[in-house]
Amino acid sequence: MIYSSIALQSFVRSEARTKPRSRKFTRLLLPLGLVGLLITGVACGDSGSGDSGVSPQEASASEPESTTQKKPAIVFLGDSLTAGRGLAASESAPALIAEKLEAGGYGYEVINAGRSGDTTAGGLARLPWYLEDEVQPRVLVIGLGSNDAMRGLPLAEIETNLSKIVSAARAYNADMQIFLYQMYTFPNMGPQYAKDYERLFGKVAKAENIVLLPFPLLDVAGVAKLNQPDGIHPTAEGTRIMAENIWKGLKPHLKQN
Repeated sequence: MIYSSIALQSFVRSEARTKPRSRKFTRLLLPLGLVGLLITGVACGDSGSGDSGVSPQEASASEPESTTQKKPAIVFLGDSLTAGRGLAASESAPALIAEKLEAGGYGYEVINAGRSGDTTAGGLARLPWYLEDEVQPRVLVIGLGSNDAMRGLPLAEIETNLSKIVSAARAYNADMQIFLYQMYTFPNMGPQYAKDYERLFGKVAKAENIVLLPFPLLDVAGVAKLNQPDGIHPTAEGTRIMAENIWKGLKPHLKQN
C-alpha cells in the first residue's frame, strides 16, 4: 500500500510517546500575523510534541475582549497529521490554509482541533468543546481514522464514530458544512481490511451527504524527502503540498462571509 511496515513501526513508537496533556485546542486566527498553532494539537511552545492547544474556555479567558464581530470558524478535527507534528506552528496545514482564507477574503477563523494519536472515538469525545456559541463553528473538517486502523479497530466502529461526529455537528447547526478526508491505511491488518477501510470514507460521505476530500497526503506519502525521519509525518515542504490538496477540495464549497 502507500505506507511501509518500517514506517508503521516507527509511527507506532512515536505515537506511543505522545501523551495528550489537557483539554486543549489551538486556535488559528486568520490575520497573517496571528496565523499559527497546529492542526492535530501541537502544544504552544512545543514544536515537536504534536499535542493539542487550549480549550475554548481557556482561550477566551486569555484573550482581550473585543468589540468587533467574531468571525465564524472552520474547525479541523484530526490527529497528528492535522496537528503538524514536528513542525513549527506556522508550518501546519491549517495555518497554511488560514493564510489562503485571509488572502481570499473569506472571513473565517481557523481552529486547530487536532491531537496526536487521536482516534474517531477521541474526536467524537472532544467535539463538544468546539460546538459552542463562543467558537461559532460554521465548517467542520474531519481528519480521523488513521490511528483506529493502526490499532486494528473494527471498521463498523470507525464508521459509527464518524457518523456520530456528523450527527453531533448537525445537531448544533443543521447548516454546518462538513468535510471528510479520504484516508488509507497500512497493510498490517491484511489486504481486505485495508480495502474495506479505503471504501469506508466514501460510504460515510455518501450516507451523511457530506463532501469527501481527496487523500491529504497525495504525492507526499511514501516520498522520503517530503517526510520526517519517521516516514509518516510530512516535512514543512510536504505539508505545503498537503495543504494544497486540502485547499483544492475545500475552496469550491466555501462561502465568503
